[in-house]
Amino acid sequence: MLVVSSPDISGKKIVKTLGLVKGNTIRARHIGKDILAAFKNIVGGEIQEYTKLMAESREQAIDRMVQDAEQLGANAIISVSTTTSVISQGAAELLVIGTAVVIEEE
Repeated sequence: MLVVSSPDISGKKIVKTLGLVKGNTIRARHIGKDILAAFKNIVGGEIQEYTKLMAESREQAIDRMVQDAEQLGANAIISVSTTTSVISQGAAELLVIGTAVVIEEE
């Protein structure tokens, strides 16, 4: 499955647009990791615990979007974008959306 942020794919022709597909996940922080993050806020530097959590969340949301597209019969997803939102204190949603399409060689 090709997944791209652009509205087209070089060398490919879109033969059918199947519609919007999405994947999301909601993750909560871990109190132990929050303590480490608070310390990093004081001394500075990357908060690797949160970076890892966001990377895992992004991959899970993309996987769910791909499953959604496969159910529609797509072989590619174009115009992919991501967004995050705070659900509650300590929990956030990561949403990935795109357009499921069928492509073939030009």
